Amino acid sequence: MAALYLIPVTLGDTPIDKVLPSHNRDIILSIRHFIVEEIRTARRFLKAVERSIDINALTFYEMGKHADAARFSQFLAPLRRGESVGVISEAGCPAVADPGADIVAIAQREGLSVVPLVGPSSILLSVMASGLNGQSFAFHGYLPIDAAERVKRLRQLEARAMTEKQTQLFIETPYRNARLFADILSACAPKTRLCVAAGLTTEAEFIRTRTLKEWKQCGLPDLGKTPAIFLIG
Repeated sequence: MAALYLIPVTLGDTPIDKVLPSHNRDIILSIRHFIVEEIRTARRFLKAVERSIDINALTFYEMGKHADAARFSQFLAPLRRGESVGVISEAGCPAVADPGADIVAIAQREGLSVVPLVGPSSILLSVMASGLNGQSFAFHGYLPIDAAERVKRLRQLEARAMTEKQTQLFIETPYRNARLFADILSACAPKTRLCVAAGLTTEAEFIRTRTLKEWKQCGLPDLGKTPAIFLIG
């Protein structure tokens, strides 16, 4: 049966067979239409899945930051006529903190079949490894860039973590990881726990949970340009 398949992508330079089941490959090879966040990286991912795949025989619809959201409904035309469509984001699971959610919303409104495939999610992996509350957690994406607004937001999230016993997750552009870390240390209380999870599933993987008092004593290792997710609780 034709469906909108949500296809997870590796979180870094990780071997495909380490994080994605073979079933995903079979589904991918049966699809000729892909809605993607960025065509170049989607092509690279598909080639990593199967080197012999004929990229030129595939049709790509781009849903990145400069795409016209008004056209998203048109991307589902193949599915309406009985052909499966795949959704591929830049990393991790599509439709989670990702424009693919808008595509899925259209499919659901129209009663089209939506099938999520198994794959890595930095949100779930970091919660699993953090030792923080996995019963209740919230992901907030990027925090404000303005320093004062960011400190205010951090204090709000810390208060929510303490009063609701809810783990708070957020991210930053990799080259600003150190700046965000410093802001957390200055804005939040010494007893607050912080987990830094970087390079998940890759050789550069780093996951550590400490109180801010302990973080101040040992410092954050140089993560370079490694994508990281921060959790407080």
